[in-house]
Amino acid sequence: MKSLDIAEVARRSGVKPSALRYYESLGIIAADSRKGLRRQYDASVLDRLALVSLGQRAGFSLQDIAETLGPSSTSAATFQLERNRISQRADEVDHRIRQLTLLSRALRHVAKCTAPSHAECPTFRNMMAEALTWTSAERQKL
Repeated sequence: MKSLDIAEVARRSGVKPSALRYYESLGIIAADSRKGLRRQYDASVLDRLALVSLGQRAGFSLQDIAETLGPSSTSAATFQLERNRISQRADEVDHRIRQLTLLSRALRHVAKCTAPSHAECPTFRNMMAEALTWTSAERQKL
């Protein structure tokens, strides 16, 4: 496979060279060689960087990502993702989506409600009760 220097990897991935060096120090990626002082990477590093980006957006720490992806010498085609860990994170994301949906609905209702007082609005009162129920469930989870 073709080698890419650090500048090309940064350009294609949108990841700064300093971040690439940091990822390398964590074992998330590995340079194949050097050309002068410039690190050279196998083109498959772009797949690993895409997975890093997805993992970060899902709320995984870089340490979690490093553990999940395995050694940086493992090619993108052969690494094994920890499915249980990813499934748990998906559940957490789904829960957060439900939470944010409730918040969005409440905010939109408050902005448009024509009741003289929000305290008199049954829809708003129901949303407040639902928010308390969620808060109680979250406390039990901790």
